[in-house]
Amino acid sequence: MQQSFSPEPWRARFPILAHTNYLVSHSLGAMPAAVHEKLRLFADQWATRGVRAWGEGWWSAPVDVGNVLAKVLNAPAGSVVMHQNVSVIEALVASALDFSGPRNKVVYTDQNFPTVMYVWQGFEKLGARIHVVRSEDGLTVPTERMLEAIDERTLIVPISHVFYKSSYLQDAAAICKRAREVGAMVLLDTYQSLGTVPVDVQALGVDMVCGGSVKWLCGGPGAGYLYVRPDLLPRLEPRITGWAASAAPFAFEPRQRYAPGIERMLHGSPAVAALYAATAGYEILLEVGVERVRAYSQYLTEHLRQQLLSRGFAVHSPAEPKWRGGSLTVGLREDEDGKAIVAALAAREILVDYRPGAGIRVSPHYYNRREELDEFAAALTELREKRSWRVHAAAAKSY
Repeated sequence: MQQSFSPEPWRARFPILAHTNYLVSHSLGAMPAAVHEKLRLFADQWATRGVRAWGEGWWSAPVDVGNVLAKVLNAPAGSVVMHQNVSVIEALVASALDFSGPRNKVVYTDQNFPTVMYVWQGFEKLGARIHVVRSEDGLTVPTERMLEAIDERTLIVPISHVFYKSSYLQDAAAICKRAREVGAMVLLDTYQSLGTVPVDVQALGVDMVCGGSVKWLCGGPGAGYLYVRPDLLPRLEPRITGWAASAAPFAFEPRQRYAPGIERMLHGSPAVAALYAATAGYEILLEVGVERVRAYSQYLTEHLRQQLLSRGFAVHSPAEPKWRGGSLTVGLREDEDGKAIVAALAAREILVDYRPGAGIRVSPHYYNRREELDEFAAALTELREKRSWRVHAAAAKSY
């Protein structure tokens, strides 16, 4: 596979790359150096403007920052709003739905990230009827089975775009099409995809998209995002709400009167510092271009997959690049301790992670060199052959 993209122009913007082989962007993206300046501006504003800062960008930050991220999603201005995390976002969306009628079915797979399954399980008490499409191999779910599960009684399909264990990329276009045919909504969780897989909300015709900035967006914690299709917005009145969702928040009215725009999907006061910091990662990504990131990611992960297979490792991620996100999951033998192996690699300044029932997750991004993947593959092979990871087993118990 030919590749002309070079990570070199971007590497200097991420301080950790100077001393660490950083292959864990699926968990926490490397911090851009510009975050220091973003947080300094926040602190200076607080220090010099005091309470006036609320009217000088703090209060509007969820929408202002959402408009920056909207460019990554090809979403219209005023259709993305920022939150603290996906658990809050999905609960807020669920609170806007009526589960009391015959259309009360919630369809997702058993490969969803557990925290979002907990949210929907909580709404079973209000009538939600959850239908879980189960994986036969623990790695993928055939698109046909998803489409079969979505019927005229389906209210919403809250699904992971990319599975966190295997990096399997679901066919979001086909799922959105089927949902439209039967009058259901799709809430697409792009936490594991946005920033390394192109997502065009207008081309997909998706109803809602959510996720966080911790991973491929390199935006750090505390900056979740929610996109809502503009024509759907007036129909949503979340029960989980607050003064930031009000049409006149500073009128202090005794009953909620929802804002007409995307603000109605807010709740309480925003976490301003986290939102300011997140824009550093978004801005670099927009410079690089997600299409270029995707092509380079596929090149790197395929190179690594071939390396691992040639060294005798199993790879628990799709072989076909088009059905794979930005990660590879490396299978381990029954007698190998994944946590200890991760600790042994970290001792060499190679950062990856491990998930039970899956394996070692490794994720190159646009700032990684191919040689760093070769270094990882060689180190993993040495740890297996010499079983030198065992000295890290005790320390890894707390991981």
